[in-house]
Amino acid sequence: MSESNTVTVSIENAVATVTLNRPHKRNAMSPTLHIEMVDVLEKLRYEKTSRVVVITGAGESFCAGMDLKQFFMDLKDDPAEFDRIYRMATEWRFRTLRYYPKPTIAMVNGYCFGGAFSIVEGCDLAFAAKEATFGLSEVNFKHYPGGSVSKSLANLMRPRDALYYAMTGRPFKGDRAAEIGFINAAYPLAELRDEVMALAQEIASKDPDALHACKDGYRFSLEMSADAAINYAAAKSDQLTLRQKDSWRSEGIGDFLDGKYRPGLGGHEKAEK
Repeated sequence: MSESNTVTVSIENAVATVTLNRPHKRNAMSPTLHIEMVDVLEKLRYEKTSRVVVITGAGESFCAGMDLKQFFMDLKDDPAEFDRIYRMATEWRFRTLRYYPKPTIAMVNGYCFGGAFSIVEGCDLAFAAKEATFGLSEVNFKHYPGGSVSKSLANLMRPRDALYYAMTGRPFKGDRAAEIGFINAAYPLAELRDEVMALAQEIASKDPDALHACKDGYRFSLEMSADAAINYAAAKSDQLTLRQKDSWRSEGIGDFLDGKYRPGLGGHEKAEK
């Protein structure tokens, strides 16, 4: 556990780029990385200059999944510490990202294996290099996609795709990841960063409370009946009205009625002043 700086952060144009920083290990998730990632996400939650969080990997990899030695072997005789790190690892990938107050984007620049699937699925949006390689290799060492990974597959993939890749361990490329809906789109690696950052800055220009409501409205509705979801949406709208001091009506709709912008063709942030 002598590692440090396994996660780095840079902020530019209201976008925080969080980089998994163990390139010599293909950014495999060590116990230290999990600890540092929890700390980074907690600090960015309240940081004022960033409105969108992009997660990527250093070097030629996004994340090779769990560090098998440090996570499964070194901790096997210390069940209490294993449980502590395991809960931390599950929490930030599966719950923290899912309900994070700021929009999150996975930028998959290279190898993405095993436990990294939960990072990609936990983010709101995901894009990859066409050259990136994805894979669920657990079955190749007599295991299966455990922890939060099987649930991540169930949340995003069709049953045939999820079981095919889980049971064969066969890798697939960025184009295929987009084709089966695991990511939004794939770009040539040379274009990936520009494409993702342009989108992140576009989203960052939107009202932060409205963005948070978009996430909550979608995420929580998945767990509700139709009637409950509609009632939740009404309550959420009232909450948004209070947080914005009714600006979605006075400015958002008001500026549209005054002809300053057209919602279907642009955002209020570009309204004529």
